[in-house]
Parts: sequence; C-alpha cells; structure tokens
Amino acid sequence: MDDLTREFLIESQEGLDRMERCLTELEELPEDRELLADIFRSVHTIKGTTGFLGFLRLEKLAHAGENLLGLLRDGKMVANAEIISALLSLLDALRGILSNIEASGSEGEGDDAPMIARLQELQESAAEAKADAPEKPKKKRRLKAKKQPKESAMTIQVASPVPESKAIEVYQAEPQVPQPSRAMANTAESTLRVDIDLLNRMMNLVGELVLTRNQILQRVGAESDLTLLSRRLDMVTADLREAVMKARMQPVSHVFSKFPRMVRDLAQQLNKRVRLVMEGQETELDKSLLEAIKDPLTHSVRNAIDHGIEAPHLREAAGKDAEGTVKLRAYQEGSYVIIEVSDDGGGMKVERIRDKALERKLITRERAAQLSDRELMQLIFLPGFSTAEAITNVSGRGVGMDVVRTNVEKIGGKVEIDSRPGKGTTLRLRIPLTLAIVPALIVFSRGQSFALPQGALSELVHLSAEQAKTQVEWMEGAALYRLRGKLLPLVFLDSLLKQREEQAREGEAYIAVLNAEGRRYGLIVDGLADPEEIVVKPLSSVLKQIGLFSGATVLGNGEMALILDPGAIATQANIGMALEEDAHEVIEAGTRNGATEYLLMQSGQEHAAVPLDKVLRIERIPRARMEWLGGVPVLRFEGSLLPLRDTGSAGEEMTVVVCRDGSRHVGVAVSQVLDVADGRPLEEAGTHAAARNVTLLHEKVTSIVPLEVIPALPVQTLEVTQ
Repeated sequence: MDDLTREFLIESQEGLDRMERCLTELEELPEDRELLADIFRSVHTIKGTTGFLGFLRLEKLAHAGENLLGLLRDGKMVANAEIISALLSLLDALRGILSNIEASGSEGEGDDAPMIARLQELQESAAEAKADAPEKPKKKRRLKAKKQPKESAMTIQVASPVPESKAIEVYQAEPQVPQPSRAMANTAESTLRVDIDLLNRMMNLVGELVLTRNQILQRVGAESDLTLLSRRLDMVTADLREAVMKARMQPVSHVFSKFPRMVRDLAQQLNKRVRLVMEGQETELDKSLLEAIKDPLTHSVRNAIDHGIEAPHLREAAGKDAEGTVKLRAYQEGSYVIIEVSDDGGGMKVERIRDKALERKLITRERAAQLSDRELMQLIFLPGFSTAEAITNVSGRGVGMDVVRTNVEKIGGKVEIDSRPGKGTTLRLRIPLTLAIVPALIVFSRGQSFALPQGALSELVHLSAEQAKTQVEWMEGAALYRLRGKLLPLVFLDSLLKQREEQAREGEAYIAVLNAEGRRYGLIVDGLADPEEIVVKPLSSVLKQIGLFSGATVLGNGEMALILDPGAIATQANIGMALEEDAHEVIEAGTRNGATEYLLMQSGQEHAAVPLDKVLRIERIPRARMEWLGGVPVLRFEGSLLPLRDTGSAGEEMTVVVCRDGSRHVGVAVSQVLDVADGRPLEEAGTHAAARNVTLLHEKVTSIVPLEVIPALPVQTLEVTQ
C-alpha cells in the first residue's frame, strides 16, 4: 500500500467515525445545521479523493449519499428516522469498501444499486412532499430552523418507532439483531499520529532502560563516581517513561463513540426506549488496553439493554419513566481507570441467579447453600450462565459475561457487579492504566524472589518471632490474624507454592494485606525488599498452568522473579467475599465511635500522621529528584509539579506520601512509613474543644501534618509549564 492510499484510508475512517457520532445526535436535533454540515463534509471528502485514486465504486456510492446530504444541509429536507437509517446503512457500505481496499488493495465485488436506489427514492419522496405541502411563512421557517441548544454531558435519546403494543410480538419473533460493528484493526486504529510499531519499540527500549537503571542502582554501593551517573540515569529513565506512556494514552471517547449507534439499533429492534448518557470521555487509557476493553464493554452495554431495561409498558406499570437510561461513566482512581456501565432497569434477584445456576448444573445445591448473596451475584460470570428464557441473536447462550470477565482479567483488571431488584444494575470494570511497567513490592519466600503488584496492596504488618507465635490464631486448620479488632484470613506463600508442607513456622514474618476483587486477606512472606518498577514479561505455557502468576520480570539484581496474582491466590486459598463486607462494618463502627484511620510516619526523630482517606499513593524516590521553585520544594511527578513538605527526612532516598488536599495534590517527604492506626481526638485543657493537628495513635501523642499549609505553586509558573 502506498503512502497516499494509506493516508486516504486513515482520514476516511476517521471521517466515518465522526459521521456516525453526528448521525446519532441528528436524530435528536434533526435541523442542526452544524451536524448536517459535518456529515456532508465527511462524505464529500471521501468522494473527492476517490476519483483521484481511481476507486470508482466508492466514488459512485459516496456521490449518491452526497446528493441526499446536500438537500438536508440546505434545508430542503428534514432528517427523520427513515433517512437517518438509510445514511447509517450508507456508512456501513462505505466502511465495507474501505476494508476491502485495506485488505486487498481493491474495492471488491458488490452490488451497490439497491443502496443508491434507496437514497434516490428518499430524495424524490422529499421533493414530492415539498411540492404538495403549502408554503409556510418565511418567518416561521426561520424560527423552526433555529439551532437548539446542546447539552454539555453528551446525552443521546433513542426512541423506538415501533408502537409499544407490539413489544410481545417482537420478542416471540426473535428479532434479527445485527451484531455490533466490531472495531477492526484498521489503519486508523493502528496509528497515534506516530506509527504504533515505533511506539511499541520505544516502550521495549524503555523497559530495557528500566532494567539497566535498576541494576546500576543495585551496584552503586561505595563507588561514589557512579553516584551522579546513576541519579542522572534515574531521572532520564523516569522522564522518558512518562513521555512514552503519555504518547500511548488515548481518551476513552474513542471507544464510547461506538455505542450511540449500537444503542439506537438495538433499542429499535427490541422495541424499547433507551437514553444513553456518557460521562468522563476525556479519561485516558493506554492504547493497547483501550482496544482490549472494546468487546467487554460491548457485551456489557448489550446486556444492560436486553436484560436490564424493561419494555416501556412494564416500566410504566412499575411507576417508572417509559424511557430507560443506560449510563457509561469513566474516571481515574489511583493507578486504575474505572469504567461503569449502569442501567435503571429491573435489577437482578440473587434467588433467580441461584436457581438458574442450579438448573444449568453450574454449581451443586450444597455449594449454593454456602454462598453469600454477594458471591451468588458472581455466578453470572460462569461460562454457560444466562437468565434468558430462550436463545436469540441478542442473548441466551451464556457467553456474554464470561467474555467480559475473561478479557478484563487478561489485562490485569477486575470486574465488580452491584444490583438492586427494581432499581438497576451497575457493572464496574477496573482497568490498570498500563500493562508495560507497574510498581511492585519484592517479597521473599524460602530464598526466592517474587513481585507483588502494589495496586492490590493495602498495608504491611511486621511480626516478630514472638508475635508470630502468639498472635497468629488457628481455627479449624485455618490461620487468622486479628488486625485492628477484625480477624484477617492468612495465606502462607511458601505452603501455597509447595515449598514446604506444614504451615506452622518459626522466626519473624511479614503480612502483606491484600484486597483482591473484594476479598481481603493477608499473605505471609519471609521478607521484603525495596519496591521496584518492574517490566512485565509474558509467562510460558507451563507456568500459566500453575494459575498463581500473572507474568514474569527481571529484577534490579539481575534475578528472574515471577509476578504473583493476588486474585488467583485468593481463589486457590478459598478466601470468601463476605469477609470484606464485615471489614467495612468494623471501619464504619470505628468511625461512629469517633476513631479515624491515620497513616503513621517517621519524620526525623518524631512521628507524624496524615488521615488515611487523603493518601493517594506512596513512592520511594531519590532525594536528588527534589527541586526548588520560589522557595518551595517541588517534585516532577507524572508530568506535573508536586509541591512538597519536607519533614526533615535524611538519607539518599526519601519516602513521598502523595496526598489529596481539596482539588490539588501535595507530597509529604518522610523517612519511612510505619503503620496504619486508629487515632482519637484529644481535648485541649480548659477549652472543651479538640486540639488542632494532633491525635492519639498507639497511646502516643502524634502530630497531624497540615496539608493546607503546603504552599501553592505560583500561577504564572503553572501557565508557563503548560
């Protein structure tokens, strides 16, 4: 393929994507001149370029569409459901020809006469209607054509043209619902203004650079002549990684834009009225992950319309609006992007889920009796599970939700579901920002190193040899640890990996408190090393069969290490989900009793604390990366400037606790993080009022770091930086 044809395909595919978004909006605003002009330009650009390149079939088809769009743009026709459906069919035909050109270099064989005839009939019928219609006063015509205001969160309302009384007939006939237009790996999607292969090569180079940086840092030791070089290498690596990561990031609007058309078509076929609301489209995600979540999101939205939203007459009978709402929402939370698909439909009943699972023999009655309501809800993700009474083109085969969970977990994500009968269902996809480089804690077990992703790590607890003997409790062969008044199930890593048989142990131990897919437990390891940014490498087929690892990596000392999968460990150890609900109840009870959780830190010779709900993340950073701006210590952090409060930490490295102070982020530099503990307010003598910026932690008076006094950066500096 020559460069000119490749550029034509990229521009044409982008234009058709834009045309599809505009057409779904046009149904709500049929006389919006800007939308009509944008659609016309997309088709006109394709037609103008095809003649030069010699694609005559594409030119003829685009020309027929251009004629119809010209009448709409000039106000000689008004877009209705029939016209919009015809234009969407034209769009699909143009896409098909473009796909042929990309695959084989030719337009392929096909009969476009029916499509061209349909477009011409619409033009003729509009001309006849105009001739028969009485002439309207010009003033009223102008008022009618006045542009309607648009909403700022994009909202698309889809109304079914079929009468509601025929809803039952449509279900009995098992309507032929077209499969959603699956995003093809076409030329437009393989570029980010820079070829994706080049970006992938850059990513691999950054990965190797990270490994080299880690090895140099391990070997610096007393060789002072390498110290400055290692610091410089550290800074360059961090900056290069951030730049490459940012280049790979794309807004989720690239995926969300596919759904208005799908929702419109599916709602019409199922005789339902559905309103699609999309929020957070500016949220960015890695390009490769964005491609990976298209199928899970498609299945989720289809299920929300088919299973969630009721027929209009059923909604009205239940006292609801006849029009249902499906909401797509994206937002960033720590190192994850959360995408929610929610509906205000009938919700799911756990009893029905349990009965269907038993009917399809997916679980036994004994197992079903042991599951909590939250665990029963997870049965919808089992292969073969479906609540549909009959198999249709939309559902009933039991593969939709299984595909959602499988594909999301392949990229290191998680799926959560929440449903209330009569109120609706929310499906939550938790997607990592990137797969290539992730922060991890290095742990030891029987002399071997393993990487534990920090995204699932809540806190660390150190037990001395004496504490390990006295504070680890046993119940029916299961080990438990009482953490802040609540029993935490324990998993011994060495026993799980068959490094030894018995679970009783001697000597000190470390408990990594993990939260994996709503299951909270403690992983006991022999020792800890410093956190590292690890480069994720794929597993061999042999290691995949073990089921406890999500990848492999090379550590800074040159050793190979397997990356632990907290979710898989919880599954093999039979960790239940109900324990997490109990933990929430304990926290809520503690809050009601006046206790607040704090992060306890070592600050010089003193202890300090910050409220745990304000902590975003904890980073171990070389002190050389701290810079000064207008007398304020700052840190270049994830492409932006982070103001710091240096509490007097010493040493070559410092621990930075990144906190949320209102709408801004600030950092607190400390020597080390010690613990998470409940704090209680102290009353200032004689005032009957709580003392400011002080709390009682572990029966010791501890100062609270006032985040609000950390100086804000000058506005002028921020403008120059941007």
